[in-house]
Amino acid sequence: MRTLVGLLVVMAVLMIGAFILVARRDRERLSGPEDTAAARDARSAQERHAAERHGIQGDVWRRGQDPQ
Repeated sequence: MRTLVGLLVVMAVLMIGAFILVARRDRERLSGPEDTAAARDARSAQERHAAERHGIQGDVWRRGQDPQ
């Protein structure tokens, strides 16, 4: 019984160690210039879409108002 518990503890420690090692390795990986440019392009497209949607919503709201 003591051997089984010891084996399970060793396996758990090895699995946790492997998880930490892979997580640290992935975090330390540097992204290339293509990744940075793609992220910048995606962010600008998202902001442009949000601005267009905001403008359209304002037009719809103004159409529903009574002229004074």
